[in-house]
Amino acid sequence: MKKVLILAGSPRKNGNSAALCREFARGAEESGNQVELIFVRDKKIGYCQACYYCKNHDGVCIINDDMAEILDKMHAADVIVMASPVYFYSVDAQMKSLIDRTVARWLAIRDKIFYYIMTAAEDTPTVMDCTLACMRGLAACLKGSSEGGIICGKGVYEPGAIRESPAMEEAYAMGRAIS
Repeated sequence: MKKVLILAGSPRKNGNSAALCREFARGAEESGNQVELIFVRDKKIGYCQACYYCKNHDGVCIINDDMAEILDKMHAADVIVMASPVYFYSVDAQMKSLIDRTVARWLAIRDKIFYYIMTAAEDTPTVMDCTLACMRGLAACLKGSSEGGIICGKGVYEPGAIRESPAMEEAYAMGRAIS
């Protein structure tokens, strides 16, 4: 059994990337894993102030918000799923704030398997390149990280449009394969 933490960055709780997160979670749970799905939009996460208070205070951030709890969960997880719709060819603001605030404990978060879920209204070959690079950038900074898989839902905008996409089956199957 693995601890799977899904960080759903979308500002739309019933949007397309959220639907993929739920399918991934369903598959992972059916394989006997412990799964927690966090909608980042529901958490209070301030912007990193680059004050480096955390550096001299054992990873405690000067900002007292929900990020400390998320960092604890990231530290405890075996698998971290990061999900974001494409916003101007990058991650959305919620996910970017979470990534930046990881600076408080980035040296302690190690040996994680990362999965990436992305959705976009556009359906071009390169639409997700920068979004994926942004999420991979976090993993690249965390010692011992590896990549488990990528799920791309392209050509979807309206909430629920993803239901007709093969990405739904891919998300379920990828979650189910975690053991």
